[in-house]
Amino acid sequence: MAHTPLTSVFTGLRTGLHLLFVALVALVIGRAIVVATPTSAAVIALAALLLVSYGLGGYFAGRPEGPGARPARALLWLLVLSVEWLVLVWLIPEAAYLVFPLFFLYLHLLPRRWGTLAVIVTVAAAIAALGLHGGWSIGGVVGPLVGAGVAVLIGLGYQSLAREAAEREALMAELIATRGQLAMTERASGVLAERARLAREIHDTVAQGLSSIQMLLHAAERADPNQPGMEHIRLARETAAANLADTRRFIHELSPAPLTDRGLAAALRRLAETHWRSERLDVQVRVSDSLDLPMHVQAALLRIAQGAMANVLQHADASTATITIARDSHSVELTIADDGVGFDAAAVLADRVAGASDSFGLTAIRERVDQLGGTLSIDAVPDRGTRLSVVLSLEEPA
Repeated sequence: MAHTPLTSVFTGLRTGLHLLFVALVALVIGRAIVVATPTSAAVIALAALLLVSYGLGGYFAGRPEGPGARPARALLWLLVLSVEWLVLVWLIPEAAYLVFPLFFLYLHLLPRRWGTLAVIVTVAAAIAALGLHGGWSIGGVVGPLVGAGVAVLIGLGYQSLAREAAEREALMAELIATRGQLAMTERASGVLAERARLAREIHDTVAQGLSSIQMLLHAAERADPNQPGMEHIRLARETAAANLADTRRFIHELSPAPLTDRGLAAALRRLAETHWRSERLDVQVRVSDSLDLPMHVQAALLRIAQGAMANVLQHADASTATITIARDSHSVELTIADDGVGFDAAAVLADRVAGASDSFGLTAIRERVDQLGGTLSIDAVPDRGTRLSVVLSLEEPA
């Protein structure tokens, strides 16, 4: 159990119980030595055995296995202590005082009903032993009864404290888990905010500049179509238009699609009908509208799908592409398959790492999956299409 303000209370109670037991055993041994009787040797030996049994049994008895259950070795330990105590109290009346620490053991290691019954039986045995050894008296009856009552009250208080400590520990664990989830959500929000800022910056600078260059070149082309170098101007305008189209695609990929209101399935279908729509490519989205995923997982899957579909549009030369998302209780899997020309995924990633390629799509997807602790698999063969699969865990880390 983690350290709590009540840990010191439990430690103090246990330490006090152990010291009380040792002191009472020492009292019994001292009494047997001072007042020598024919049974003194047996009393000393049995008291020493009881002390050893208490120490070794308490060490190996173990802790509770569950609510209302105790290991068999703990029950055996209680039985051995009880038998030894009964024999000892039969030999010397001072051993009756050892029943007080035994009360706490019964109440702690046995279920409440059986623990209370054990207290009643042992207090009756203590009263009988005191009466048989020294004669019946009010003190010999009231003393054990008062001790039993005090032990029961303290035992109930101990159990209440233990329950409160367990509840506090569970609450603390929940708070720590909630703090981790909040931190993860804040990081995801920060990433989305930074992406939105980059999208705005690119739109206001690069995209606007390319648009202006394209319009200026187009105006120059229309002003004098027959001037020398017109082919270069036309080529520059077409290059600017292509770069502007790529820049706008980057802006769309950086800007998060509205997931909050319509969900991931609607966002993917909207992208399939707009940005991914082509005369040569048919995009099928097989995602349930009732798919329930955490927001940061939805955003990650959307970004991965955007990056993968950008590669399909630019490089795959495919006629069909299918986006599928399936989940179970522990994970979610995104699959994007196309019937395009395929490629050598290992070679592309190796070239990207070595700096021999300016392709960034697969590297960005792999980095995003790694950040989320997921797995990425690519089944791609030249001229046989590509199948990209991403599996993300839906369980929080320990």
